[in-house]
Amino acid sequence: MTGLSFAFASPAILAALVLLPVIWWLLRLTPPQPRAEVFPPLRILATILKREETPARSPWWLTLLRMLLAALVILAVANPMFNPRTNTLSSGGPLVLMIDNSWASASDWERRVRTADALIDDADAKGIPVSIAFTAEQGNDATPGAATAARDKLHAMNPRPLVPDRQRAVDAVKAALNGSKPGTVAFISDGIESKDKDDIVNRLSALQPSELRLIEGDGSDVLAITGAANNASDMTVTATRLNGTSPLRLGLTAQDNQGRPIAAGSLDFAGGQTVASGLIAAPFEMRNDFARISVDRYASAGSVHLLDDGFRRRRVALLSGQAADEFQPILSPLYYIQRALQPYADLIQPNSADLAKSIPELLAGNPSIMIMADVGRLPQESYAPLQRWIQNGGTLVRFAGPRLAAAPTDDPLVPVTLRQGERTFGGALSWAEPQPLADFPAFGPFAGMQKPTNVLVKRQVLAEPTPDLAERTWASLADGTPLVTEKQMQAGRIVLFHVSAEPQWSDLPISGDFVEMLRRLVQLSRSGGVASAEGAAKTAEAMPPYRLLTAKGVLTSEIGTARPLEPGIKGAAVASFDNPPGLYGSEEGFTALNILPAGATLKPLDASATGTVTRDGLIGGEAWSAKPILFTLAFLVLLADSLIVLFMNGAFPRLGRSTKTMAGGAAMLMLAISVAVFLHPATALANDSKPGDDTIYSRLDKTHLAYVVTGESEVDHLSERGLAGLSDYLTYRTTLEPGPPVGLDPAKDELAFYPLIYWPISATAPMPSNDAINRIDAYMRNGGTVLFDTRDAIDTMGDTSSPSPNGQRLQQILANLDIPPLEPVPSGHVLTKSFYLLSSFPGRYADSPLWIEARQDTRRDGNAVASSDGVTPIMITGNDFAGAWAVDDNGTPLLPTVPPDETQREYAYRTGVNIMMYMLTGNYKADQVHIPDILQRLGQ
Repeated sequence: MTGLSFAFASPAILAALVLLPVIWWLLRLTPPQPRAEVFPPLRILATILKREETPARSPWWLTLLRMLLAALVILAVANPMFNPRTNTLSSGGPLVLMIDNSWASASDWERRVRTADALIDDADAKGIPVSIAFTAEQGNDATPGAATAARDKLHAMNPRPLVPDRQRAVDAVKAALNGSKPGTVAFISDGIESKDKDDIVNRLSALQPSELRLIEGDGSDVLAITGAANNASDMTVTATRLNGTSPLRLGLTAQDNQGRPIAAGSLDFAGGQTVASGLIAAPFEMRNDFARISVDRYASAGSVHLLDDGFRRRRVALLSGQAADEFQPILSPLYYIQRALQPYADLIQPNSADLAKSIPELLAGNPSIMIMADVGRLPQESYAPLQRWIQNGGTLVRFAGPRLAAAPTDDPLVPVTLRQGERTFGGALSWAEPQPLADFPAFGPFAGMQKPTNVLVKRQVLAEPTPDLAERTWASLADGTPLVTEKQMQAGRIVLFHVSAEPQWSDLPISGDFVEMLRRLVQLSRSGGVASAEGAAKTAEAMPPYRLLTAKGVLTSEIGTARPLEPGIKGAAVASFDNPPGLYGSEEGFTALNILPAGATLKPLDASATGTVTRDGLIGGEAWSAKPILFTLAFLVLLADSLIVLFMNGAFPRLGRSTKTMAGGAAMLMLAISVAVFLHPATALANDSKPGDDTIYSRLDKTHLAYVVTGESEVDHLSERGLAGLSDYLTYRTTLEPGPPVGLDPAKDELAFYPLIYWPISATAPMPSNDAINRIDAYMRNGGTVLFDTRDAIDTMGDTSSPSPNGQRLQQILANLDIPPLEPVPSGHVLTKSFYLLSSFPGRYADSPLWIEARQDTRRDGNAVASSDGVTPIMITGNDFAGAWAVDDNGTPLLPTVPPDETQREYAYRTGVNIMMYMLTGNYKADQVHIPDILQRLGQ
């Protein structure tokens, strides 16, 4: 831009300034009009001694005011102009007009047209041919012609919602000139660098014109939104501007699909800052209704940011087969899933470990996707609502693990038929070495991802071969076995990762590919859990133009010559002549394409060139006349002079002040609200307590052993006396002093207070209700342990082909529980050394093994533990522990051991002590630091 210039449109009028002295002389000699006086006698007597004088000339300040009025009128008639336009075109060749009709020119397009019109008028006056080209047009006929034809082209053109392609326009001009040199080249630019190292000025200088002009606006209205991120609690909008000299505060508006504003925010630029971020605070559900973000008082394709279904933040429900360990969170099955999805989704977890309650609770939150990490059996009543949710568009993602590997193979919520058990490196169904991943197939959500090179799989659950297994496999291992499988279920789908969600089975959870895979699955799901029946991934189909954006930032159904948007295999799609910004797809689903890619910045155009470049501004904003301002000031001075003359001539008599005061009183505000506060502290304290709280409080001061009340008095009496005997032994032998044993009804009583629940199985007792089973399952998930005792070791010694009645009842109970794979306590397990050194676990009988959760990898770690906290959630025995521990009030055993042996009873007590220490200390004794002490005690 050139410096400030000044000129008079009619300089001859300034000669009237020589008349100012004459005007001063005339005004000075003109006296004011005499003042009229009333002539009452008393008034004459009162003023007879006063000396009144009437001035013969006007006051000097009034004369000066009238001279200022005359000077303002003379200057206004002379029409002073600031930054007057001087357009002297070169006659050495045709006038070349190259105009940016990009999205950034929409805000001041009329000024650009007037500027180009003025240049065409100058060329028409001199008979110079005009060549005109537009940089946002796919084709240009820049052949020099008459000024009338150029003017028609100019007025028929409109700004386009595109980034200018200046190289194409220069090539069209160069071809039209055919080697001849232009006279004046005028480039009316939007002032933005269209690409890195934009050398358009040098290219125009290479045409060897007699004069090169660069005409720009001030760039104050050039702004674009370059990104929007849907965060956990708000939305972040990023924008960039061209002119960053002064601070700027802008308003942001979020609109829905109907164009209605539903939320607002702000965006602040500091002085000298060209990139800034703003926030729109709104609830999660409202943010998912955002269809577009716009900047208030700006009307261009850049100030509007379109949003599609991929922008909407999904709600993801998380379920785990076991409780999270607060002290070792990285061992939790959900830890890596949470870390991977937290930036992209809203994660919700149930408040209860009871799946019969937590699954309906999660489904009530209308999640888009539900992730289950190593969940085997579900409560029977949970299958129907889950299946309905999936059929309506939900996505269920499951991860394998020990529980799923041990679950029945007829689970309807897995995409393929699984083989029971898992395939392990070094096991019977094993590889010679851990397997890497194969290339991702061309279909499915992982298409286009690079094959991970740092991921090895050591364990997996296998799928039974079926004819459609290859079509359902989204990822596989190098040996061809599936890693991720999928099944459509009406509008929804079920996805299964055949490895666990923690890095015990594979390296996938600790790789960056795990984050990308989960992110793609979340984006594949429909927000709100609703999708059409054709909601399958169609990654290879082109999307037709649905709604396109105009240069003013308005969506229109006119698609013109726009072509379908091809899927971006090599990256995100970029707006072009073939694919203008807008929405591509259909009303059921579409993809948004914005004017600028994410993270783009607006940079000023580099005007340096090998030749001389003259920089001018646009007409209509830079050139302006001071004539209206001067006439306005002259009118105000004339008005002031008139008022002064009227005042001096007595036109405004002095108004007498009234001696009466205003009558009336102010209305008083009456406080007529009476507040009655009734406080009943004693009643309130009493209402805070609930029935049964006294019993709970009495059980919080000490550790209590608990047993399940079966309803059979003899069995329950032995359970109570057995745990009482074990409690006395613990008090005598250890620092633990348990309280009295507690009998529990799993369907009603709180189970979380007890580290161990002893459950004597009786075939003649009533079958526990579903509520009791579900609460026991939740108790086990939260870290509790249930010791099932069938008490039938003596009955199964001779026949092992079929279970005993108590064993059959146990199978019925376990069929409704999500239990992990089981194994007899192996040598070296924590249970063998938690307090006493044991090699077997007898009770009243000694022939039944003690079954616990199978360790993850017994071949590589002798001290490996079953779950994340090191405590198995389930124990099964038939040795009748309570029968061996049971004593009367005098401490005398109630039942003999089989065979009668007091040493066996002593070891039964020791077994109980080890079990309780294991419950309370977890994997403490599994630490290798205790090995030297143990070996020293053994004398080795």
